[in-house]
Amino acid sequence: MLYYLFQYLESEFSLTGASVFQFITFRSAMAFILSLLISTIFGKKIINYLRRQQVGETVRDLGLEGQVQKAGTPTMGGVIIILATLIPVLLLSKLENIYIIILLITTVWMGFIGFADDYIKVFKKDKAGLKGKFKILGQVGLGLIVGSMLYFHPDVTIKEQLPVSEQVVQVDGKKKVFGETHKSTKTTVPFMKNNELDYAKAFSFLGDGYEKYGWIVFIFVTVFIVTGVSNGANLTDGIDGLAAGSSAIMVIALAIFAWVSGNIIFADYLDVMYIPKSGEMTVFILAFAGALIGFLWYNTYPAQVFMGDTGSLTIGGIIAVIAIAIRKELLLPILAGIFVIENLSVILQVSWFKYTKKKFGEGRRIFKMSPLHHHYQKSGYHESKIVVRFWIVGILLAVFTIVTLKLR
Repeated sequence: MLYYLFQYLESEFSLTGASVFQFITFRSAMAFILSLLISTIFGKKIINYLRRQQVGETVRDLGLEGQVQKAGTPTMGGVIIILATLIPVLLLSKLENIYIIILLITTVWMGFIGFADDYIKVFKKDKAGLKGKFKILGQVGLGLIVGSMLYFHPDVTIKEQLPVSEQVVQVDGKKKVFGETHKSTKTTVPFMKNNELDYAKAFSFLGDGYEKYGWIVFIFVTVFIVTGVSNGANLTDGIDGLAAGSSAIMVIALAIFAWVSGNIIFADYLDVMYIPKSGEMTVFILAFAGALIGFLWYNTYPAQVFMGDTGSLTIGGIIAVIAIAIRKELLLPILAGIFVIENLSVILQVSWFKYTKKKFGEGRRIFKMSPLHHHYQKSGYHESKIVVRFWIVGILLAVFTIVTLKLR
């Protein structure tokens, strides 16, 4: 809204300084600061409101140190993250931008699913919350919507670099490096010199015209990633500050990728896929990062509020959609390595337990408890030490992911 206001003031009244709102970097920085202020200043008011409404966490006694003391801590704090993200985005971004629209839909959609789950747990006194099939249905539904919008919307395009022989100097003296915008199901493959993979090639056996079936694979991949990453974030949200801090690290790395992908100069220099209009996502991403960091003010040990599924499902969904939109989803196993290992620890634990119970008559475990952070708690590590060490691993993974821009 402020973007359009200052655009009007500049065009009609030549207001000094109004043109600064045209720059993505300025609006992104303002979005970060504003979201940080909203989450820290108004976060306390929201926490007090949740406490008055007796929106407290019900804790199952799993034998973990300090667990029982957390009973009654306000949950559904993901509302803080959502509000602190949406308000700056609505004020500072180009609201007609298709990528901003997709991210707004993702935030509200996943926030609603998470809120429904938390509401059932808190007010209906049902510890199971929203049935798993409805969660999956909601995640799949979002994947179908996002995948369809990214494939079929006319504003979602890419520009590919021309072969050196076709790069020419134009009349204005600028060198034409990129071809025309076009629809594509291509994505980026890390560590490869010719680092692009076309999902449509899965149907190459059909002969000429196979490209028209690429949307099937693209939407399937989108559904799979949205579901997997949102569940990974949900599993990671088990101890104070782990999910919010790890996510903030991932999100800042994604902001760099989004800005580079949407800037034709840096896309050319770094030889990455240029995605017109995607740079606007940087405003949303930094607002989201500010909201997560501000939330940590109240969520680090000892937590004054838990994000609940309202926050964790939303966080995972947003990270997945950003990565898909900038065609960097194949980097998620590295960037979101914390989510991946938490997911894998649960899958391995459950699978091994079922296998050994069937084979030996009694279930055996790989870890003392899953997800993985609970294994370390059971091993005697204080949760604040576990969280900080997970953050350090997350920073290393984020730096390594950024390095893949040139590591081929």
